[in-house]
Amino acid sequence: MSNAAAEPIIAPSKFVMGAGLIWLAVIIYAASNSIVSLLADIGREHPVMGRNAITLCNLLFLGSLISLVPMVFMFWRDWTLENLRKLSRKDWTILTVSAGLSSALSPALFFIALDYTTVSNVVLIGRSEPPLFFLATFFFLKDQLDPWAMAAGIGARLGALGMVFMNAGEGFSFGKGELAAAAATISFIASTLVSRVGLQGIPLGIFSIYRTVLGTIIYYWLAIWLYGPNHFQDLFSNVVLKWVWVYAIIVIIIGQFAWNLGLKNARSADVSLATSFSPLAALVIAMILLGEDPGPGLIPGGIVILGAIAIGQFGRMRKQRADTEAQERQKALETDEALEAESRVNFNGA
Repeated sequence: MSNAAAEPIIAPSKFVMGAGLIWLAVIIYAASNSIVSLLADIGREHPVMGRNAITLCNLLFLGSLISLVPMVFMFWRDWTLENLRKLSRKDWTILTVSAGLSSALSPALFFIALDYTTVSNVVLIGRSEPPLFFLATFFFLKDQLDPWAMAAGIGARLGALGMVFMNAGEGFSFGKGELAAAAATISFIASTLVSRVGLQGIPLGIFSIYRTVLGTIIYYWLAIWLYGPNHFQDLFSNVVLKWVWVYAIIVIIIGQFAWNLGLKNARSADVSLATSFSPLAALVIAMILLGEDPGPGLIPGGIVILGAIAIGQFGRMRKQRADTEAQERQKALETDEALEAESRVNFNGA
C-alpha cells in the first residue's frame, strides 16, 4: 500500500496547493505559543481553587477530543469496510507509529524540555529541524536532494542561531532540557517522515481520526505517568470548556488538517522552506498578539532567514525553468524525428 519510494507523481496544481497548506500550518503552529500564552493569562485571571486550569496539557488533550467531532463529520465516508480491508499490516503499523510520535512522544518531550531549560534554548535546538528533515527525506524516502532548499534550511538555522544568541546575551549550555528538545526534534522529524509515507496510501480520514484517537490515549497516560494522577483534575472546569475552543479550532483542527493535507501533496523542499520561516513568524506573532519585545536579534536574524528562503525559492524557480525548457526541447526533438520519419515515407495517405 504505502511505499517509501521517490516523491509521488502529483499534478503541479496539487504541489501548489500542498505548499500553500504547509505554509498555513507553519504560521498557525508558530502562533500556537502566543495563543496558549493568551489563554493561560485568562486562566490566571480566573483560577480554579487557586490553580490555573488552562494549561497546555489540558488544552492539547481536550482540544484533541473536540477536534474529533468535525473530523468524523468530514471524513466518515473514508471509514468503509472496503477501505479498511485494503489497509495492510504495514499501513496499520505506520498509523500507530505516527500517532505515538506526533500526538504523544513529541509534545511530551517538548514539555519536559521546557521544565529544564529556557524557551530560547528549545528554539535553538529545534531550528535544526529543516536541514535535518531534508536530509532524512533524501536518505530514507529517496527524495531528490535539492541543494537550494538545503542551503535555505542551513541559512535559516544560522539566522535563528543569531536571534537566540543576540537575545539571550549569555552562553549556550547543554543539559537535560536541551537533550529532551533534541529528542523532541528527532521525534517530530520521524513522525513527519512516517506521515508522508502513510498519507500516500491511506485515506486522509482514516489517517487523521485513527492517529488523533490513539495519540490522545497515549498522551493521556504518558502525562499521568510523568506528572501524577491529578494532572487533569481541572480538565472540565468552566474556564477550560469556555476557552479551549479557540485552541482546538485554530491550532488543532485547522493546523493539523492543513499540515496533513499539505504533506500529502507538497514536495520535501516546500516543507523544509516553510518550516525555516517558523522562528521568525513566532517572534512577529508574539510581538503583535502579546506585545513582547522581540529583542535585538529580530532584524538581523530575520534578514538572514528571509534571505535564505529567498535563495531557496530562487533556486527552485531556476530549476523549474530549466526543467520546463528541457521538456520543450525534448518535445521539439521528438517532433523533428517524427517529421523526418514521415519524409522518408513516399506514401502520405490519400
